Amino acid sequence: MAKILLVDDDQDLSVVFSTALKKAGFEVVTAATGEDGLSKAKTENPNLILFDQILPDIKGNEALKKLKEDPQTQSIPVVLLSNFGQNELIQEAMNQGAAEYILKYQIEPEDLVNKVAVILKGTQTKTESSQFTP
Repeated sequence: MAKILLVDDDQDLSVVFSTALKKAGFEVVTAATGEDGLSKAKTENPNLILFDQILPDIKGNEALKKLKEDPQTQSIPVVLLSNFGQNELIQEAMNQGAAEYILKYQIEPEDLVNKVAVILKGTQTKTESSQFTP
């Protein structure tokens, strides 16, 4: 069972998304602050991280940069969640290695579950194929 780390300070949205992910068979760990999320990324070893772009203590793009610079977390796919769709934010996130940038107000919980499954499947395929390269 894949483990998802959901980092979001919106308690209601966290409950909705984590409930949908759990129903789909994922194990879900949550964090309400960026620093807690960064810490749990190391201690929980999730298969995928859903990270809110705007948190009280750190911006999602800053957290993404830290995660991608850390050898312990750099291979974990990170999806940024946001209510802000400015092209600069999205482009910066994708340039820093985000697996996806999802606008919260445009996604239903079931669609989020499907996107997570697709990203995890792609990651698993890459891992499996890299094991067989000479």
